[in-house]
Amino acid sequence: MEFTAQQIADLLQGRVEGDPEVRVNRLSKIEEGEPGSLTFLANPKYEEFIYSTKASLVIVNDSFVPDRAIGTNLVKVKDAYKSFAVLLDTYNKISQNRSGREEPHTIASSAQIGDNPYIGAFVYIGENSVIGNNVKLYPGVYIGDNVTVGDDTMLFPGVKVYSDCKIGKDCRIHSGVVIGSDGFGFAPQDDANYLKVAQIGNVIIEDHVEIGSNTTIDRATLGSTIIRKGVKLDNLIQIAHNVEIGEHTVIAAQTGIAGSTKIGRFCMIGGQVGIVGHLVIADRVKIAAQSGIGASIIKEGDIIQGSPAFFIGDYKKSYVGFRKLPELMSKLEELERKLEELQKQNNG
Repeated sequence: MEFTAQQIADLLQGRVEGDPEVRVNRLSKIEEGEPGSLTFLANPKYEEFIYSTKASLVIVNDSFVPDRAIGTNLVKVKDAYKSFAVLLDTYNKISQNRSGREEPHTIASSAQIGDNPYIGAFVYIGENSVIGNNVKLYPGVYIGDNVTVGDDTMLFPGVKVYSDCKIGKDCRIHSGVVIGSDGFGFAPQDDANYLKVAQIGNVIIEDHVEIGSNTTIDRATLGSTIIRKGVKLDNLIQIAHNVEIGEHTVIAAQTGIAGSTKIGRFCMIGGQVGIVGHLVIADRVKIAAQSGIGASIIKEGDIIQGSPAFFIGDYKKSYVGFRKLPELMSKLEELERKLEELQKQNNG
């Protein structure tokens, strides 16, 4: 794919400074730019590279004013970082714009397939499943019985969706994701064995959700595990049965959420966070990486850290004290020594 500087400027609602007909056919970092490549400058600490880059075109902020000669062409936009993100998204849509059906694949006779699908090799679609328009199912995707997949959704290679689950419109589900496997439900028995509790619910994923590779979302025991509209999940996240994650919440990698916990809207959860079951997390809460959450967070907008986690301001003060413990212990020992000497002198 090849584009002129003017075509890119039109897409981004920007303006060209330099040659509007210069052509680019690939993307690059600014420090690794080569002729024919397009890059961007948003972070001032990389500004020095704009004077040495070999890239043919650089997207910059309207406010950027060079302090010496530049050997490249510019597209000036309101926000270079957001504009480059738009460009990457457009590039992705073009490069991933597949259609048609590859062989072999298996589609149940009762399944319904919308217009303009892409069905890769070794895709399986079960009985009574409904696949929307412009859906892309990459090779090796498994769709169980009675599954719904909304319009414009993409399931990348190896995604597994168990029976009765529902996926909304314009979702991106990356390789290795498992949706709807059994929740971790076992009842202890008198003989020290465990009786498996049947998991007969499902998973509901609403519109505009993105799920990173190898994340797992368990089906509910009863009812539904629910991922609300606009949620973004990183790789390697475990979401247990009957969890509900509110709209537009983002969660980083290796986080684990135990069963029946309800997480609010617009929350931000760092990597390797552990959240125990049956809790409620208020809207707009921020949880720092590696925190352990053992109690509900009821105050909207709270920022917490630690394991067990508590308010981040108190955590930082406590951490300062913790770091000074060796010094404080030495001082305490010195004071105890002096006190003993004084007591000896008084007794003498």
